Amino acid sequence: MRRSVNHSFESLNRYQLKLLATARVQIAEIYQSIQGEGLLAGTPSAFVRTSGCNLRCRWCDTPFTSWNPTGIEQSIEMIVDRVRLLACRHVVLTGGEPLLFDEVVPLVHKLRDLSMHVTIETAGTISRDMQVDLMSISPKLSGSAPSIDEHPLWYARHNAARHNKSAIVDLVRHSPYQIKFVIDHLNDVTEVDFWLADLNCIDSRRVLLMPQGTDQIDLQEKDLWLAELCTERGFLFAPRHHIAWFGLTRGT
Repeated sequence: MRRSVNHSFESLNRYQLKLLATARVQIAEIYQSIQGEGLLAGTPSAFVRTSGCNLRCRWCDTPFTSWNPTGIEQSIEMIVDRVRLLACRHVVLTGGEPLLFDEVVPLVHKLRDLSMHVTIETAGTISRDMQVDLMSISPKLSGSAPSIDEHPLWYARHNAARHNKSAIVDLVRHSPYQIKFVIDHLNDVTEVDFWLADLNCIDSRRVLLMPQGTDQIDLQEKDLWLAELCTERGFLFAPRHHIAWFGLTRGT
């Protein structure tokens, strides 16, 4: 049974409200687009992209939030005001790694108080005591690590942080979820089996396999064998629609 989380701002005292007013989150971009991945693919959404990450995936497609984090600090009220102007019922908090920030918790509460549907996109390495409408967890397989020769320190840090079983178990207990694995090679699916057996609490109907890549031709080749494999294994296939729609472009 999922715990009920009271997210009403009426329950906050004056001290908490003061902290809320001064809270800041580093934001790389806020924009309106169409969700291109997962169970809600095709849904018009407002995207709030935080800057900063505790991992360094070798194929990261938003290096401006990880390898070279950019952005400006914004208050929760500033973020909410910008989201409201986009007039989308669905809001996606993504990154980087949005759960790095304590302030994400009151931000989620505020958005849900406004009857917005909130998705959080996370690597599942950090847990927060809150409830969202969809927790989109993308665990990082061993092939995601950066080059040990070019980035030896980040190679070690990435591998030490990327697999946090307790965080994922906690996240799926709190909220509806999807587990989205990025697949680069066929051998990655064997590692997916290991993850799922180790977690032992995941509904297979909420497991999605998504091809790794940002080039449409490369993705089409992977789509062929990955879609067939998903059919055979009972996983959901998750194309990277936004690459086909927009290419690898910021603000999409």
